[in-house]
Amino acid sequence: MSTIRAQQDGWEARARIGLVVPHADVGPESEFQAIAPEDVFVHGSRVHFGAMRAGGEMDPKIPHDPVRAFVEPPHIDDAVELLAASPLDAIALGFTSSAYVLGAAGEKDLFARLARVTRGLPLTGTTTAAVAGFTALGTGRIALVNPPWFDDRLSGLGAGYFTEQGFDVVHHGPCGLPSNQKLITPGALSEWIRTTVAGHRPDAVLVAGNGIRAVGVIDALEQELGFAVLTANQVLFWHALHLAGAAGAARGITGYGRLFAAEPPGGTA
Repeated sequence: MSTIRAQQDGWEARARIGLVVPHADVGPESEFQAIAPEDVFVHGSRVHFGAMRAGGEMDPKIPHDPVRAFVEPPHIDDAVELLAASPLDAIALGFTSSAYVLGAAGEKDLFARLARVTRGLPLTGTTTAAVAGFTALGTGRIALVNPPWFDDRLSGLGAGYFTEQGFDVVHHGPCGLPSNQKLITPGALSEWIRTTVAGHRPDAVLVAGNGIRAVGVIDALEQELGFAVLTANQVLFWHALHLAGAAGAARGITGYGRLFAAEPPGGTA
């Protein structure tokens, strides 16, 4: 009889989530794994994003053409198809601005197109997950804190997306922080929400943009300000877990917002 006692090796997983990200962005994977229980694993796939350069560098305001190109065939279709060939439980698109540009109808068309290559795996995206999150929490009045590299027009498209979904957007705009991923700190983001957003008295705020550092301040802000705080990667991971059939894993997550105690409507996108 063998006496070998094996160490954890990552093969036994409660859920495996596939995540599609821009080629030079490590934020979504980092924040997913920070939140994830030890038996939930994240597997990434990358798509070239024309507004990012090596090292994650971007222009102060990203142009809209590369945003739209990110979700056009064939590159994102190929990335999703290759990711879906793995034994995963759900796939998440870690990119907010494309949904702003496409609008709700265009995003629905994108999901329908990608469904042809997912082998039946459930698929979600940031704004779809946010709609599910706001609905699960019973929120009506929402505020959008967009990354500083979004321009005012892109922020307005985001407000239009959520207004179309039936929410009252009481505030939106690019946050007044340095337009550089590496320079956005938890303290600076918290201060912006505290001084610029809280006065609009939303039921919930969404820190949009999957490349903005945000999940570490969710719990503290909720306790201080009293309203729900959703962030792009937090809500995307929450929704992906439920789509993956790992609701128990989601309910067991603490310290990253009241959202994880909520159930998405119908459990699907």
